[in-house]
Amino acid sequence: MDTATPPLLRKIIHVDMDAFYASVEQRDNPSLLGQPVAVGGAAARGVVAAASYEARAFGVRSAMPSVTALRKCPQLIFVKPRFEVYRAVSQEIRAIFAQYTHLIEPLSLDEAYLDVTENLKGMAIATEIAAEIRARIRATTGLNASAGISYNKFLAKMASDLNKPNGQAVITPKNGPAFVASLPVKKFHGVGPATAEKMQRLGIETGADLRERSLAFLTDHFGKSGAYFYGIARGVDQRAVKPDRVRKSIGAEDTFAQDLIELAAAKAELAPLAAKVWRHAHTHALAAKTVTVKIKYADFQQITRSLTVAHPFAGEHEILAHAERLLEGAFPFRKPVRLLGVTVSKLQPEAEGEARQLDLAMGF
Repeated sequence: MDTATPPLLRKIIHVDMDAFYASVEQRDNPSLLGQPVAVGGAAARGVVAAASYEARAFGVRSAMPSVTALRKCPQLIFVKPRFEVYRAVSQEIRAIFAQYTHLIEPLSLDEAYLDVTENLKGMAIATEIAAEIRARIRATTGLNASAGISYNKFLAKMASDLNKPNGQAVITPKNGPAFVASLPVKKFHGVGPATAEKMQRLGIETGADLRERSLAFLTDHFGKSGAYFYGIARGVDQRAVKPDRVRKSIGAEDTFAQDLIELAAAKAELAPLAAKVWRHAHTHALAAKTVTVKIKYADFQQITRSLTVAHPFAGEHEILAHAERLLEGAFPFRKPVRLLGVTVSKLQPEAEGEARQLDLAMGF
């Protein structure tokens, strides 16, 4: 007779603030309520950091070039980011989380995982905890939050998108595998556009398609990520909520529909990558002293070039300038370029009270 104790079924909540930066701006400036708002810069090389739901209705999205956003929504109102305010609000929200559990894994200023399997309130039902947390966030900050509740991190993250904005959803152990089976893989958290495109080429378009592939097949085609894809296709994700995550680097990359040959075209692709990296670093209150450019050629061979400076980068413009110089050093390209990446490392906390240049987008 097997007397082994079955593993404890975890209760994970993923809390995601609704259009966080834009909602803070609308809260603090009532004239922006109901208006299409973009946090970022309207200059020619600007990038949208966040968009209100009114702006999203026009197709405006974060990381979109500002000129594209304005074409989609000519009446778009641009607001400069105020990271010190966003961080202060985020601390208020995390203080609420801490009253329910010590197992909090922040992903950014506006989202976090909470493991409430054993919680400080002694509450048995995770959906009630999520509803109470969302109500307290609203009462404390005046902002709306959405939440996903499930038995693992992957499904909790997916659930938080189901009833946005200002809603919550639960995916139970009974429903988890069926939910994953019906979902397009391009909507999976952790599957980016390039990976989704590769999966499509392999005939994998849904979770059900993914589940039909063997672990050996997925590992062969996706490397270390293969085991993760194999698990989530079955509704399985063993990752724990880690309250002390230490980031060693922050990176972004893009695979192009057509390979790049010219230096000018390649440089143009670095700008949104530098913007994304800077935004992530700044929202985590991190500074970096090393920038690395990754170049992957059409034959899938890749090289990296890095540069370390004495003082942390002051902003996106500095990251981009160094990245461009590194790219220039690798030109002429030995073969057409299919992917570029920008990563910053040697991370450290931003100095308290340091006057930082909030140049999220060019032209501030």
